Amino acid sequence: MARKKIVAGNWKMNLDRAAATALAAGVAARRGEVSAVHLVLCPPSVYIGTVGTALNLSGDTSPSGVWLGGQNMHDKASGAFTGEVAPGMLVDMGCRYVILGHSERRTLFGETDATVNAKTKAALAAGLVPIVCVGETLEEREAGNTQAVVTEQVRGSLAGLSPGELSQVVIAYEPVWAIGTGRVATPEQAQEVHALIRSLLGSMASPTVAADVTIQYGGSVKPDNAAVLAAQPDIDGALVGGASLKVDDFLGIAAAFNS
Repeated sequence: MARKKIVAGNWKMNLDRAAATALAAGVAARRGEVSAVHLVLCPPSVYIGTVGTALNLSGDTSPSGVWLGGQNMHDKASGAFTGEVAPGMLVDMGCRYVILGHSERRTLFGETDATVNAKTKAALAAGLVPIVCVGETLEEREAGNTQAVVTEQVRGSLAGLSPGELSQVVIAYEPVWAIGTGRVATPEQAQEVHALIRSLLGSMASPTVAADVTIQYGGSVKPDNAAVLAAQPDIDGALVGGASLKVDDFLGIAAAFNS
């Protein structure tokens, strides 16, 4: 089975309601240009409903062909967790995906592999597709520790998942040193880590499961560098930050994977 090509836009803490509506509507209107790619928009949580309306989401269907995702969630279904969002709340608002363990969550908010693991299990239980982020810092890469760091993050973040559960996860390799810096891993550097991740999944589940898992690249992806990344055998899409805030840029990246 061919792996699903997924390009997701992480809007982070940007835009206002009008801009979020216009961006979502703009992507939906041109969705046909990249029909072979699964598109996901992940707005700030306060705009999830607004964006869902713009995408014409209805229950478990997306007439626009563009899916909705959260940027984060709690691992508990409910409770006294002021300011948090439960998995079921995301589902209730029409989300199909959720980003977990982004480097900004790990670095700025102290999330660990154990935290990400708990959230991943909760997302799967709620029927969400988790986009689990892993990646090394510049210091870790320069010290030659990329493989060790990524291996620890993959095994820790996905610990205890059955082969069936692993087959439902999307992984995003995001070298921390490339996020928002304008620096991009070379195609060879990215492919090396993507191949490592797929090998790890093979050992954790099976080669068949590993072959079907979508592994995205993230880290200053733009239309002018997406094609060389998309040409690599183990890069199946992109988790896009800044470039996802412009319709032309986001769809230009998606176009690179539209084959």
